[in-house]
Amino acid sequence: MAIEVVKVELKTVSDASGMEDAIKKGQFAADEVIAVIGKTEGNGGVNDFTRILADEAFRRVLLKHGKRAEPDIKQIPMVWSGGCDGVITPHATVFARNGKKGDASKPRLAMGTAISATLLPEDIGRLAMVEKVAAGVKAAMKNAGIDNPKDVHYVQTKTPLLTIDSVLDAEKRHQTVACEVHESMGVSNGTTALGIAVALGEISMPKAEEICKNLDLYSSVASCSSGVELNEAQIVLLGNAPGAGGRYKIGHSVMKDALDIDGIYDSIRDAGLTLPERPRASDLGGKLVNVFMKCEADRTGKLRGRRQIMLDDSDVSWHRHIKAAVGGVAATAIGDAAVFVSVDAMHQGPQGGGPCIAIIDAGE
Repeated sequence: MAIEVVKVELKTVSDASGMEDAIKKGQFAADEVIAVIGKTEGNGGVNDFTRILADEAFRRVLLKHGKRAEPDIKQIPMVWSGGCDGVITPHATVFARNGKKGDASKPRLAMGTAISATLLPEDIGRLAMVEKVAAGVKAAMKNAGIDNPKDVHYVQTKTPLLTIDSVLDAEKRHQTVACEVHESMGVSNGTTALGIAVALGEISMPKAEEICKNLDLYSSVASCSSGVELNEAQIVLLGNAPGAGGRYKIGHSVMKDALDIDGIYDSIRDAGLTLPERPRASDLGGKLVNVFMKCEADRTGKLRGRRQIMLDDSDVSWHRHIKAAVGGVAATAIGDAAVFVSVDAMHQGPQGGGPCIAIIDAGE
């Protein structure tokens, strides 16, 4: 069954009018929406409640215009990444599944979703989380109708992070947690990425001591975010499958570092769009829907041999430095500031870089 993909801008923190307009125009029905991936304009930290506001707004629209009950709508994966530093525009990419059948000879975008088993506070940063996420990813592959892990190009997740309340809950149950509250965002993302890599055969099951330590272990298709609004892994898996139908294809590559604009174009090529050797945004011809990428400050404090200060800045978190920088590179590459750039890329792409995923309109 075909996947429809639409990118809409968020005009305010709790604005879902772009999706509502698409529903009214008949681009898809409210009951066909199966996932949303978006950027909100908060601080991107533990207390970024703009993610919750956006989530509630989009679910209200689906409840208003569809026939699904509220409990069913609550189960739709909506992955919100907070922080639109630099030029990044708040936006959402909406995915809907319709009843159109596809040509079996043409691989097109297929999507599967899954929600993992409950992730306890003491699971974060440990093998239990790797195992639960890996099982969820395999379930999402089955849901997408994809058998070969090599046909998977993007796994977007949202997982819980630690809060004071969840740490106290673990202590009441005589359990320990693997990290501090403010470390838990990166640790949750990194542990999740290892689960994705294990499920797709990119790595074997890591040792406990390698989690968030051995950065040579990574997934090239993982994009992991975390927040306070859930207690399991929400998994959205995308790949290409013959007969899936629709107009869209997906591809991926990696950015080797924060300046690797070629990595962005390589992901677009991998999705099937022919580009010149030295492409520019104008060469995309309106065929690109969106790019999704993760980024991380290089822990060596260097970028192509030049000293960087973002890890030493006590006033502005390195999260905001690197997100703004990579967002600018990505916006330049595609000629659109509505790009999905998320930080904390531990175990997601090479150290100092990160995965880059592109969805294109390949036509009928």
